[in-house]
Amino acid sequence: MAIKKQIIKTKPVVKVTFSIQAKEANAAAVVGDFNNWNPAEGELSKLKNGTFKATFDLPKDNTFEFKYLVDGSYVNDPEADRYAYNEFAGSENSVLAL
Repeated sequence: MAIKKQIIKTKPVVKVTFSIQAKEANAAAVVGDFNNWNPAEGELSKLKNGTFKATFDLPKDNTFEFKYLVDGSYVNDPEADRYAYNEFAGSENSVLAL
């Protein structure tokens, strides 16, 4: 799993690339505050090496809670900036700070 951040100096956004290794999975998405936890808005494309990956423009100077959704199971990113307990989910979410 990896998170890559690219600051765009001419716009108030950060290009964030999410990737997760899931060779056996059929589908993966990143869901979080930035897309209303909607898997359709966070679909990741599967590469030949089994990694799912996508890049999203997110507003800078924000923090977002998120998780990966891999074949119906929620997974945190070990490279997240930090973790936050979410009472609604009853578990910790990954946190992305931009």
